[in-house]
Order: sequence, then C-alpha cells, then structure tokens
Amino acid sequence: MPVSRTPHLEPRTREVIVYLKMSDNNTPTERQLHFILATLLTFCAFFLLFVLRYADDNRLTSWQWAFAHVNPAGFIPLMLAGIFIVYALLRFPFAGRNPALFLFIFSFAASSVFWRSPETIVDVSRYFTQAKHLELYGVRYFLSEWGRTINAWTDLPLVPFLYGMIFRVFGETRLYIQVFTGLLFAGTTVLTYLTGRRLWDEPTGFFAGLMLTGIPYIFSQTPLMLVDVPTMFFLSLSVYAFIRALDTGGGWVPVSSAAAACAVFSKYSAWLMLSVLAVVFLVCPGRRTGEAARDCIVRAVIAALLALLLAGIPALLKFDVIRGQISFLREYQMPGLKRWGESFASTFLYQVHPFITVAALYSAYAAVKKRDPRFLIAGWLVFLVVLFQIRRSRYVLVVFPMLTLMASFGLQAVRDMELRKYIVSCIVASSLVTAIFAYLPLLREMAPVNLKNAGRFLNSTDAEKAVVFTIPSGDTVINQAVSVPVLDLFTDKEVYYDYESAAVSPPPEKTEKSPLRFTWEYRNPLYYSAGNDSSGKNAAIAVISNGLPASMPASIERRIKGYRKAAVFSVSTGLFSYRPAVTIYLPGD
Repeated sequence: MPVSRTPHLEPRTREVIVYLKMSDNNTPTERQLHFILATLLTFCAFFLLFVLRYADDNRLTSWQWAFAHVNPAGFIPLMLAGIFIVYALLRFPFAGRNPALFLFIFSFAASSVFWRSPETIVDVSRYFTQAKHLELYGVRYFLSEWGRTINAWTDLPLVPFLYGMIFRVFGETRLYIQVFTGLLFAGTTVLTYLTGRRLWDEPTGFFAGLMLTGIPYIFSQTPLMLVDVPTMFFLSLSVYAFIRALDTGGGWVPVSSAAAACAVFSKYSAWLMLSVLAVVFLVCPGRRTGEAARDCIVRAVIAALLALLLAGIPALLKFDVIRGQISFLREYQMPGLKRWGESFASTFLYQVHPFITVAALYSAYAAVKKRDPRFLIAGWLVFLVVLFQIRRSRYVLVVFPMLTLMASFGLQAVRDMELRKYIVSCIVASSLVTAIFAYLPLLREMAPVNLKNAGRFLNSTDAEKAVVFTIPSGDTVINQAVSVPVLDLFTDKEVYYDYESAAVSPPPEKTEKSPLRFTWEYRNPLYYSAGNDSSGKNAAIAVISNGLPASMPASIERRIKGYRKAAVFSVSTGLFSYRPAVTIYLPGD
C-alpha cells in the first residue's frame, strides 16, 4: 500500500510508522466486525439501488434498463469475488512499491474490457469526419479548413486533430482510438493520484485515483470516439501541472500552460472548469510566506501569460468560427441542457458509486473542521456542477477526478488503513461488476451495434467498396446520414454515399430544440461522393434504415436489381427512437 513520505527513514520503516499512525487501536474482533459491516453496506447499497432503479433517469445506462432482465442474486458471488481480487491486488507488494504504475495498468485493463461496445452516441460521426479530413488531406488542410469546409458544429479542434493524427500515422482503425482514450483514462487516474499526494498524502492520492474505476458510468465512455475522456485528462493535467509549477517552477511552468491550452481547445465546458486554476493560485501561495510566496505568484503570472499566448493565437485565427459557436451555444445548448438533463440522484448515486458520493459529502464537513484550504481545489469543480445545475453525466464526467479526491479526503476519517483499503476495494469491485455484467450487455444490444456488425461483415466480403443508401423515416428526429461515418469507422472498404439524393427536410418544430439537431445541419464530406464512381460489379450495397423497412424505395429497388440479400443487422433494445438497421446486398452469382 502506498504511504506518505517521511524523510530520513528507510522505506520499510516509513511504511510501519505511517501504518501505526493512521490505524486505530481496534481489537482483532472489532476490526473483523468493521470489515463485515463494510461488506454488508456494500450489498445493501447495491440492492437498495436495484429496488429503486426506476429513479435512475440516465439517458444511456439507466439502471432501469441495465437491470431490466438481470437477476440481482447472481451479482452476489460476482461482487464477493471482485472484492477479494481487488483487495488482494492492493495487498500485493507491487501496488505499494509502484502505485502510479499499478493504477495505470489496472485502469487501462479495466477500460479495455469495454472495447467490445459499439459507438452508442451519434456525436461520434462529427469527430470521425473531422479526423478523416486530416487523415486524407493532411494537417495544413485541417487547420485551414476547420470551421469552413470541415463542419465544426460546436466542437473544438484539438481532439479531432489528435484522432486524425492517429488515423494518419497508424491507419483508420477504431482500436487505435480506443487504445488512445484508454491511455488517457489511465493517465487521468495517475494524475489524480499525483494531485492527491501533492495536496495531502500518498494514500489519499492513491485511493482517489483508484476510485475513478469505481464510477461505472465512466466505462460507457472510455471506448467511444468522443471528446469527454480526453477533456477529463487535459483538465486533470492542467490542475496537477499548475500545482507543480507553483511549487517548483522550472519546466512545469510551460507544461502547465500547454495543458491549459489543450483543455481550452478540447471542449467549451472546460473553459468554466479551468477556473479551478484560480483556486489553486489563491490556495498554494497562501501556504508560504515572504520570498516563497512571491516566487509562486511570479510563476503563476508567467504560466497564465504563456497559456493565454498558446490559446489566444489560434483563437484569434479562428475568431469568427469560435464567436459563432459560442453564440450558438448560448442560444441553443444552454437552454437545451434544462430539457435534456438527468437528475443529480441518477449521476451521483447510480452512475457514481454511492459510497464515493457519501464520502465526498462528508469531506466538506471534515475540511471545515480541519480548516484545510487545499480542499477548495478538489471541491471547486463539484461546487460549479451544483451551482450551474449541470445535470448530465456526460458533462459532469470531467469533474469525476476531483470528486474522487473529495471522497478520498473524506475517507481519511477511517484511520485503519486496512479497513480503508477494503472499503475502496468494495467500491471498485461492485462498480466494475455493475459495469461489466449490467452496462456492457445493455450497450452491446443497442441498435448502433448493427453498424459495427455490418462493417465487420463487409470486411469479410470480396467487395472492393460499399455503396450506402439511407431510407428517411418519419418516426425519428435523427437524420440517418450520420450513420454513414459510423459504418465507415467499422469497415476497411471504401464507402460512397450521395448525401443530396437522400436528404429530407424535417419539420422545423421537430428539430429546432432537439439535442440531435446537428444531424440535420451536418453534411457528409465530399470524400464520400465527389469524383467517385459508385457503380461496378465488385461493389456491396448497404441500406441503412430506422428499423427494418416494410419495403424499399423504387430508386433503391432499381439499384439492387441483380443483387442478393447477404445479411441483415437489426438488433434493437427498443428504448430509443434511433434504431439504425443495416441490410447488405452483394452481387448475385
């Protein structure tokens, strides 16, 4: 188990001293009772949430959906086994001697389990098409055309740029993106650990990093080609690097500035969250006097100016695009959040393990009692979430590292280190079991899996290319054209699609306030159609529809004449109006 650093002592001696200081004087029987109580509370919390699962209004992994056809009794042995395994890993010497490496390996391995899930959120079509522009046309084209011929909607360019570079260097394969986001998530757990160690002590930081894997919702996002996990990483890096810059200066000053600039260009919501750096500035110099305090202030000013320079120059070059995006966010996105939101109970009791939330709430009391201003750094972002009523798990995700820091600070009240370790094991194990055996099956049954399976089927055929047609549907507010890039992500074949021939204008009242409005204002790039010959004998035809159509339009009937129906993919949970089904035709014998 990682321990606080005590100078002038051998590592084993330091470990013994810290353990004695942080453990209480419980008798063996009392300790056993505490362990049993922690176990019982873990199961009570799980079964209480299961019974009240209809209170979970999450839009993706609601417990009322995830546990609709699940026998909760089957989770008892799974959770017991999980607790035993996690606790055994934490007692293994490797975890104590290499806490950062242990966190990195453990969290990356946990996230890799979810690589089997499909791209469940349609926003991926935007990030994929932006990244593919860089892959095909290069960095210069991407930088000059972002926001112009590259439709940027309300997206910032950094994360699509990174995805595009991965495609350009390694190839257009989803696995590389998943490895990348998995590495960023693993890096976030390490940064959380390092931040907690810097603010308080090593156990507090270690448990905070580990408890990030105790948030089951986070694993529904780590495999997706979105911007939320990268934003969480850059925001966490900004906080840790700025603390180090104030404390030690040197190379951490430009690193801090670069990290803040990366967060700025990852997601607009990160702009508000970067206010935590002002809290860091107010707290850290306050711990010093005289020349040391002046050094902190000078370093902060230099870091801030450099960050403004790094973020300001690109912002000025794209000023018109960014100004338009901000205006649109203010007029459309901010009012929309009230209609598209989820309850705090859903986010902080179901999608986050309730022990984390309880410990975080207690930590506020503990911080006041201890008069510890460093707690403001961890608590600030969660305070903003409550203040601005940010009621959607996806948008709250970026503050989860600070939430676990709060929770770990609150768990300092458990002075028995072994008991604290066991409580964290219960949190992590029960959350991973929930995510793997309830969330993952739900995600794999959602209709977007049809695009994944269709892409893999196309890869198994001899077709050189895939010609895609979409059938408009009156019972959905999503334009099926956004399914084309997702299918493209899963297939190695060249994809051709004539957007204009399939475009249909829906009634404005159906899309004006819809969270999926972008699907109608978005246009598939020219690389799907311009100058491409979509005919030929060695072309597969894929028809994407919202559910299986009763009949094919005459235009598609003419096109598939002489083709045979080779495969149909139409899995659906029936929970969402967006139900992409794919029918694939191959040339007849």
